Amino acid sequence: MDKKPVVAVFDVGKTNKKLLLFDEQYNVVFERSARFLETKDEDGDSCENLESLRLSVFDSLHEVFRKNEFEIKAINFTTYGASFVYLDENGRPLTPLYNYLKSYPKCLSEQLYINYGGEEQFSLQTASPALGSLNSGLQLYRMKYEKPEVFNQITHALHLPQYMSYLLSGRMYSDMTSIGCHTALWSFEDKKYHDWVFKEGLDKKLAPILESDQTFSPAFLGNDYVIGIGLHDSSSALIPYLVNFTEPFILLSTGTWAISFNPFNSSPLSPEELEKDCLFYLNYKGNPVKASRLFLGNEHDIQAKRIADFFGVSPVYFRTLTIDWSFVEKFASEFNGQLDAFSKLELSIFESPNQAYHALMVALVDAQIQALNLVENPKVPIKRLFVDGGFSKNQIFMSLLANRLSGIEVYAASMAQATALGAAMVIHDQWNSQPVPRDLIHLKYFARKSENGQGN
Repeated sequence: MDKKPVVAVFDVGKTNKKLLLFDEQYNVVFERSARFLETKDEDGDSCENLESLRLSVFDSLHEVFRKNEFEIKAINFTTYGASFVYLDENGRPLTPLYNYLKSYPKCLSEQLYINYGGEEQFSLQTASPALGSLNSGLQLYRMKYEKPEVFNQITHALHLPQYMSYLLSGRMYSDMTSIGCHTALWSFEDKKYHDWVFKEGLDKKLAPILESDQTFSPAFLGNDYVIGIGLHDSSSALIPYLVNFTEPFILLSTGTWAISFNPFNSSPLSPEELEKDCLFYLNYKGNPVKASRLFLGNEHDIQAKRIADFFGVSPVYFRTLTIDWSFVEKFASEFNGQLDAFSKLELSIFESPNQAYHALMVALVDAQIQALNLVENPKVPIKRLFVDGGFSKNQIFMSLLANRLSGIEVYAASMAQATALGAAMVIHDQWNSQPVPRDLIHLKYFARKSENGQGN
């Protein structure tokens, strides 16, 4: 029996860790999931169990290498960002994998900002809102000043995707997508590490930068496949769209956070945009992608539960609701674009859970429109908006969004395992002899409300 050529992708989130195999048409032909108990760092803060993660990589690969139906041609990685693994001269981790939510010493961040132009200027230059440990460059800065004895032993600080790649290739490199995700390391104007990185000597701890489509020979488990360098998960999920669509678009990726990505806007951040949580990512080609963030899913879940509790229904009740435009018209002018606007209303003003939920969705869409406006580029008008993730399945949200965006086609987009798929596609030419399929992304169009009040 001929073996099916496949690419293996490790997709590591904060909660779920997956190994997926894609065939040459990018169908998922195998999936293995795992969850690990977190461990504690020396301060008692929760953090990733790095040893469990390492062992899982080898255990799961041994499993799929034993499967006679598959021929693994390539392996790549995509993980959450903002986390450094500090390696000694023998390539062993020196510290736990510190959690990016770990509190950051205010005195250290103030010291950094004072020395390098002030918080606003520093944040604008690095396109990184001041987010403490979420700015992974500040994690390395912290090591220098709080643990100098450990800092001096660091030969390489690798972001998590590149550490996972190193486990199989034995090669230490940095990747643009990991550097370009609110790390405070990169000068987007100068297209190189920011001056502070060199002045503090951090550059000596960072591995050389390679293109995201680079591959290596493996150091373990045979040598008839290639190893990718690894990608930051948000940038990886954008790749299928960049490959399939050339006309200007925005991707609205929804979940707990709703992140609006505009790959066609590289205009510098303004102080106002920075204050409203805008930032830049770097895509797999090293080009800037303007993005805005909104805690949309979190607010939705809190308020939907509040409505459900008040009216005595289950939060699940709202999942199958379709839009009632009479409710929308009643509350269309009630909100001001603030994410928490609905939370300030008394639920007793509503006649039913349906009416209250419609008002909530009007408020959330109003806030989302403001976030989308932050990343629009007047010089490159957007033709399409693609919405993926949880809100793409919410008929009320999608209909309201389409109705508010004149001149832009709005689509609910879905594909299997988008983040892992991007990591597979970025090294397509290194393992796949077939052309990239053009039907990987399934789109559902949402029209604006028509004159007779009907719509999607």
